[in-house]
Amino acid sequence: MKGLTFTLVTEPPERLDLSPLTPERLAGVDRRDVERIQIGMTRHGSKVGDIFRVAGSDPTSIVFEGGSARLDLVAQGMRTGSVRLVGNAGAQAGRAMRGGKLTIEGNAGPYAGSGMRGGRLEITGNAGDHLGAPLVGELAGMNGGVLIVRGKAGAFAADRMRRGLIAVLKGSGDLAGSRMIAGTLVVAGGTGEMPGYLMRRGSILLDRAPARMSPSFVECGAPESVFAAIIDRHLITEGILKRPLLGSAPRKYGGDNAVLGMGEVLFPR
Repeated sequence: MKGLTFTLVTEPPERLDLSPLTPERLAGVDRRDVERIQIGMTRHGSKVGDIFRVAGSDPTSIVFEGGSARLDLVAQGMRTGSVRLVGNAGAQAGRAMRGGKLTIEGNAGPYAGSGMRGGRLEITGNAGDHLGAPLVGELAGMNGGVLIVRGKAGAFAADRMRRGLIAVLKGSGDLAGSRMIAGTLVVAGGTGEMPGYLMRRGSILLDRAPARMSPSFVECGAPESVFAAIIDRHLITEGILKRPLLGSAPRKYGGDNAVLGMGEVLFPR
């Protein structure tokens, strides 16, 4: 049975809300009814059939052929199955995912993975600002799951992260891991200034020293670390990295002591 495939036939005339197009929401829905689903976010009111050519019949494996920065909320709230987007995505891709796998073969806009609680989100290109971060008014960002960015991420990656794993493999902007509550953020390729600003708990793992640390972090030396060996092995086993990130005795900074101060920033000596 071929996966349910949505082929982009025209550039969207408005921003689109793709949250209705997930495996659990399309289970048992006839293809003609799928084409009638409204996804436009303005009074223009585009329907699926206006923007996509629909083929296939298996809603547990959804494919979007063709991307656009106007494709927002891809796989929002997904609990099971898989969604693959061949192209770029707009804002809030993977928002509030609970399970399943979302793969974006391109770039993603801001707030990718915001509110995630489970599942796996992988972006082969770059991600915008606020990766895994909360929307305005929310108290916590990513709350579980695995989020991998093979390219770069913007500023405020993992802001207010509570749990889970975020890995960015080609560098991130300033204030990565700001206000972290817990969880693990991995950044290879360099990061901007003040990672971990106002973090309370959690771990930020870097492949090199950051451009500038917050002054309220305290250097803890370079002790032998069982955690560093375990996380290196885990990242390689999961196919996220090809070689160890930290080594056996990375440098460690504790903080942010302007708040609770139980977080850590680790990078190789």
